[in-house]
Amino acid sequence: MELIDVYDEFNNPLGYSVDRKVVHENNMYHRHASGWIMNEKGEILLQRRSKLKKKNPGMWSKTGGHVALGETPMQALKREVLEEIGLNVVDNNVKMIDLFKSEKKEKYFSYGYIIFTDLKENEFVLQKEEVDSVKYFTIEQLEKYKHDKNFTFCKWSDESFKEQMNILKKYRQLKR
Repeated sequence: MELIDVYDEFNNPLGYSVDRKVVHENNMYHRHASGWIMNEKGEILLQRRSKLKKKNPGMWSKTGGHVALGETPMQALKREVLEEIGLNVVDNNVKMIDLFKSEKKEKYFSYGYIIFTDLKENEFVLQKEEVDSVKYFTIEQLEKYKHDKNFTFCKWSDESFKEQMNILKKYRQLKR
């Protein structure tokens, strides 16, 4: 059982936690944390989700997951990144870039980060239950592949995707 803290529509804690499954079945507000991982060339690391995953199997995505009971979004990000790809995140290598509120079918607050690393693709340690592979892509490749059905990129709105790519381009310029 994975317990998750529950929040109101303004991102205030309600003071109780429930199982992750209950959160989703009852469309309760909860938190996610995810990170775009950027190398020294300004490329973005994506992970191909395991084909055994219930949600988005075999699709490419950024790294992240639910904020568990008692965690901050930053703690959840560090845990997820370490568990899924073996990257030990150091605070000064992370910048928070976004807080998104979803009010559609699934209600959540998503904390977005950029994580800077100099690790190569073959240096990541993958949690096989979660991740099949990792690969660096240029931002331009991500934009090109967004609507390519053969690429099987995780789904999100065109507007949000464009905003995220523009943020990544700004940070890429700072890294060079």
